[in-house]
Amino acid sequence: MSAPSAPAAQPAHADSARIRVRSLGKRYGALEVFRNIEFDVGAREIVAIVGPSGCGKTTLLRCIDGLLPHDTGDIWVGDARVEEPIAGVAMVFQHFGLFPWKTVFDNVAYGLRMAGAARTEIERKVPEFIKMVGLAGFEKAFPYQMSGGMQQRCGLARALAVEPSVLLMDEPFAAVDAQTREILQFELLRIWQERPTAMIFVTHSIEEAVLLGHRVIVLKGRPSSIHEIVEIDLPGPRTRATLQLPRFAELRERVWGTLMREAREAEFQLERA
Repeated sequence: MSAPSAPAAQPAHADSARIRVRSLGKRYGALEVFRNIEFDVGAREIVAIVGPSGCGKTTLLRCIDGLLPHDTGDIWVGDARVEEPIAGVAMVFQHFGLFPWKTVFDNVAYGLRMAGAARTEIERKVPEFIKMVGLAGFEKAFPYQMSGGMQQRCGLARALAVEPSVLLMDEPFAAVDAQTREILQFELLRIWQERPTAMIFVTHSIEEAVLLGHRVIVLKGRPSSIHEIVEIDLPGPRTRATLQLPRFAELRERVWGTLMREAREAEFQLERA
């Protein structure tokens, strides 16, 4: 008889929020991208953000990271008000963001070196995170020698190596093939189980958002705002079997239906114009 599996790490809405977004607005000149965005993310919670193309998902994530200024409202990470990039927040980009002249080891070590970590700490921690993402044995490889999936694993290891309290992910699996994308989704869930943290995951994929998120925020409108926050009450740990659950299908269709209505309305507006 096999030993019982360890209990799944659970999201903690009731915890003091790790991320707080209040009345957030952003514009580029006369173009208002989004307005009155408000939500919290718990210390052990994954929040997925979906919405039509051009609704400001990536812009919102970059504001939370401090890479872009916001025009109205406030963003807090813990007790720190975000006005610029702050310690404890790491971001994983869609297009890997690796330095082509650096090896896997040196790419993963980059954030630690920028933070002033000692050589002994780097030598201890970097192999641990390379192993965690499944790249053990490729420490001396360069990005051009690796597949897209391996490059994204390297980018994830670099983000994790600084042991962030907040992990921001901007469509991190969009640039890989469908098979690799599914593998990386479950690898991310495995890693989160080992090291739960506050995570915001931006994606165009409804299925991915429902699989990964404890809540899904649906952005709609022009300028966009939060149309709905869907609680994802799926059992954990989530596996491939989760994709076959009737409840998974129900939640996917709920989010999909909301976005399809927005797409149809936009199409008719263009036709009338």
